[in-house]
Amino acid sequence: MTSVAFVEPVTLIQGGLRLEPLALAHEAGLAAAAADGQLWRIRVTSVPGPGETRAYIEQALAMREAGSRFAFAVVDEATGRVLGSTSYHDIMPAVRRVEIGYTWYAKSVQRTHVNTTAKLLMMGHAFDTLQCHVVGWRTDNYNFASQRAIERLGAKKDGVIRGHALRRDATIRDTVMYSMRAGEWPEARAQLLYLLTRHNGT
Repeated sequence: MTSVAFVEPVTLIQGGLRLEPLALAHEAGLAAAAADGQLWRIRVTSVPGPGETRAYIEQALAMREAGSRFAFAVVDEATGRVLGSTSYHDIMPAVRRVEIGYTWYAKSVQRTHVNTTAKLLMMGHAFDTLQCHVVGWRTDNYNFASQRAIERLGAKKDGVIRGHALRRDATIRDTVMYSMRAGEWPEARAQLLYLLTRHNGT
């Protein structure tokens, strides 16, 4: 089994949100999403800046071809608007593990149901369809909003890898690692569904 075959092309839909395989056709929509809040100015993210969106997508497609990453465009079903992007990455078929990352959304949809719904879709596909044993996350040690969001999913903090990666400003970051095992997924799913129900007021 190769990682290319492990994560096959799929479109995931729920709650008015559609996660579809990232393609060059998403370039304009993705650039507009990044411009909503000028997200590339945040030093602890890797959002493409002006004029960088095509290269960003091409890199994601190359990583998909290599089997190490599968990127999605996050799309509003009703309007077709691209809201951001998220990916499976560090795909390890031999141990049935994927990580979820490269995640960012237009500022106008942050702190809404979008991230919770997207994570529910991706975690559900990873655990229920791909039969993953573990799903992981990693984030910058200074990206406290991301750490809180990951912890709200029910993931457990594994530790910190010091001096692990370069930021966009060429400083060296520590990386905070999280994970969830398959046995923890049912409770996490119930909590995510509860949060979405509260958001929808039902």
